[in-house]
Amino acid sequence: MPRSRPRRGAAPREAARERAPRRSAGGAGREGGLVAALYDEFYAVVRRIPRGRVLTYGQVAELAGHPGAARAAGAAMRASTGRGLPWQRVVGAHARGLARVAILDPVGGSIQRALLEKEGVVFTPAGYIPLSRFGGAIATRAPRRPTRSRGRR
Repeated sequence: MPRSRPRRGAAPREAARERAPRRSAGGAGREGGLVAALYDEFYAVVRRIPRGRVLTYGQVAELAGHPGAARAAGAAMRASTGRGLPWQRVVGAHARGLARVAILDPVGGSIQRALLEKEGVVFTPAGYIPLSRFGGAIATRAPRRPTRSRGRR
Protein backbone atom coordinates (compact mmCIF):
# COMPACT_ATOMS: atom_id res chain seq x y z
CA MET A 1 0.00 0.00 0.00
CA PRO A 2 1.56 3.34 -1.00
CA ARG A 3 2.28 5.82 1.73
CA SER A 4 0.31 9.00 1.80
CA ARG A 5 2.13 12.19 1.01
CA PRO A 6 3.25 14.37 3.92
CA ARG A 7 0.98 17.21 4.90
CA ARG A 8 1.37 20.28 2.81
CA GLY A 9 3.47 22.87 4.58
CA ALA A 10 4.90 20.37 7.09
CA ALA A 11 8.36 21.07 8.45
CA PRO A 12 11.11 18.95 6.78
CA ARG A 13 11.79 16.94 9.94
CA GLU A 14 8.10 16.23 10.47
CA ALA A 15 7.72 15.23 6.80
CA ALA A 16 10.64 12.80 7.12
CA ARG A 17 9.10 11.34 10.26
CA GLU A 18 5.83 10.74 8.40
CA ARG A 19 7.72 8.91 5.61
CA ALA A 20 9.87 6.79 7.95
CA PRO A 21 8.83 3.17 8.49
CA ARG A 22 7.14 2.54 11.81
CA ARG A 23 9.14 0.60 14.37
CA SER A 24 8.13 -0.77 17.71
CA ALA A 25 9.31 1.20 20.69
CA GLY A 26 12.17 -0.28 22.66
CA GLY A 27 13.66 -2.50 19.97
CA ALA A 28 12.76 -6.17 19.82
CA GLY A 29 10.19 -6.16 22.60
CA ARG A 30 8.31 -9.24 23.68
CA GLU A 31 8.13 -10.79 20.21
CA GLY A 32 11.89 -10.47 19.78
CA GLY A 33 12.42 -12.39 23.03
CA LEU A 34 10.10 -15.16 21.89
CA VAL A 35 11.85 -15.41 18.53
CA ALA A 36 15.26 -15.48 20.21
CA ALA A 37 14.09 -18.29 22.50
CA LEU A 38 12.76 -20.24 19.51
CA TYR A 39 16.03 -19.76 17.63
CA ASP A 40 17.99 -20.91 20.69
CA GLU A 41 15.97 -24.16 20.68
CA PHE A 42 16.93 -24.70 17.04
CA TYR A 43 20.59 -23.91 17.75
CA ALA A 44 20.66 -26.44 20.61
CA VAL A 45 19.57 -29.17 18.18
CA VAL A 46 22.10 -28.09 15.53
CA ARG A 47 24.95 -28.20 18.06
CA ARG A 48 24.12 -31.89 18.70
CA ILE A 49 24.53 -32.96 15.05
CA PRO A 50 27.70 -35.08 14.88
CA ARG A 51 30.46 -34.50 12.32
CA GLY A 52 29.77 -36.20 9.01
CA ARG A 53 25.99 -36.12 9.54
CA VAL A 54 23.28 -33.74 8.35
CA LEU A 55 19.73 -32.85 9.30
CA THR A 56 17.10 -31.12 7.19
CA TYR A 57 15.47 -27.90 8.36
CA GLY A 58 12.28 -29.85 9.05
CA GLN A 59 14.11 -32.40 11.17
CA VAL A 60 15.76 -29.62 13.18
CA ALA A 61 12.36 -28.04 13.81
CA GLU A 62 10.81 -31.36 14.79
CA LEU A 63 13.64 -32.27 17.17
CA ALA A 64 13.36 -28.82 18.75
CA GLY A 65 9.72 -29.57 19.49
CA HIS A 66 8.22 -27.48 16.69
CA PRO A 67 7.06 -29.85 13.95
CA GLY A 68 6.16 -28.05 10.74
CA ALA A 69 8.43 -25.09 11.49
CA ALA A 70 11.08 -25.80 8.85
CA ARG A 71 10.94 -22.23 7.56
CA ALA A 72 11.48 -20.88 11.06
CA ALA A 73 14.50 -23.17 11.41
CA GLY A 74 15.80 -21.79 8.11
CA ALA A 75 15.30 -18.25 9.32
CA ALA A 76 17.18 -19.10 12.51
CA MET A 77 20.10 -20.50 10.53
CA ARG A 78 20.12 -17.44 8.29
CA ALA A 79 20.14 -15.16 11.35
CA SER A 80 22.95 -17.02 13.14
CA THR A 81 26.46 -15.65 13.33
CA GLY A 82 27.85 -19.11 12.61
CA ARG A 83 30.40 -18.93 15.43
CA GLY A 84 30.43 -22.21 17.35
CA LEU A 85 27.40 -23.41 15.40
CA PRO A 86 27.89 -26.18 12.81
CA TRP A 87 25.49 -24.47 10.38
CA GLN A 88 26.79 -26.45 7.42
CA ARG A 89 25.16 -29.61 8.80
CA VAL A 90 21.63 -28.28 8.17
CA VAL A 91 20.44 -28.85 4.61
CA GLY A 92 17.25 -28.69 2.61
CA ALA A 93 15.09 -31.74 2.04
CA HIS A 94 14.72 -32.76 -1.59
CA ALA A 95 13.05 -36.01 -2.55
CA ARG A 96 12.38 -38.97 -0.32
CA GLY A 97 15.66 -39.90 1.29
CA LEU A 98 17.69 -37.10 -0.31
CA ALA A 99 18.81 -33.67 0.84
CA ARG A 100 20.63 -30.81 -0.83
CA VAL A 101 22.52 -27.64 -0.08
CA ALA A 102 19.73 -25.08 0.13
CA ILE A 103 21.84 -21.92 0.10
CA LEU A 104 21.00 -20.11 -3.13
CA ASP A 105 24.11 -17.94 -3.10
CA PRO A 106 26.69 -19.87 -5.17
CA VAL A 107 29.57 -18.84 -2.93
CA GLY A 108 27.75 -19.76 0.29
CA GLY A 109 26.56 -23.04 -1.23
CA SER A 110 30.09 -23.91 -2.29
CA ILE A 111 31.41 -23.16 1.18
CA GLN A 112 28.74 -25.36 2.77
CA ARG A 113 29.46 -28.21 0.38
CA ALA A 114 33.23 -27.96 0.94
CA LEU A 115 32.77 -28.01 4.73
CA LEU A 116 30.50 -31.05 4.51
CA GLU A 117 32.90 -32.89 2.20
CA LYS A 118 35.73 -32.12 4.63
CA GLU A 119 33.66 -33.84 7.34
CA GLY A 120 33.23 -36.92 5.13
CA VAL A 121 29.77 -36.31 3.65
CA VAL A 122 29.62 -37.66 0.10
CA PHE A 123 27.40 -36.07 -2.52
CA THR A 124 25.81 -37.92 -5.43
CA PRO A 125 26.87 -36.87 -8.96
CA ALA A 126 23.68 -34.78 -9.11
CA GLY A 127 24.68 -32.93 -5.92
CA TYR A 128 22.36 -34.62 -3.40
CA ILE A 129 23.11 -36.10 0.02
CA PRO A 130 21.67 -39.57 0.71
CA LEU A 131 20.01 -39.26 4.12
CA SER A 132 20.07 -43.04 4.58
CA ARG A 133 23.84 -42.78 4.86
CA PHE A 134 24.47 -39.28 6.24
CA GLY A 135 21.20 -38.42 7.99
CA GLY A 136 21.49 -37.23 11.56
CA ALA A 137 21.81 -39.74 14.34
CA ILE A 138 21.01 -37.67 17.41
CA ALA A 139 18.72 -38.51 20.27
CA THR A 140 15.17 -37.50 19.57
CA ARG A 141 13.27 -35.28 21.91
CA ALA A 142 9.98 -36.42 23.37
CA PRO A 143 7.01 -34.72 21.69
CA ARG A 144 5.34 -31.90 23.55
CA ARG A 145 2.25 -32.88 25.44
CA PRO A 146 -0.64 -30.47 25.86
CA THR A 147 -1.00 -29.20 29.39
CA ARG A 148 -4.21 -29.92 31.24
CA SER A 149 -5.82 -27.27 33.32
CA ARG A 150 -6.09 -28.20 36.97
CA GLY A 151 -9.28 -26.38 37.75
CA ARG A 152 -12.04 -27.46 40.11
CA ARG A 153 -14.31 -30.28 39.07
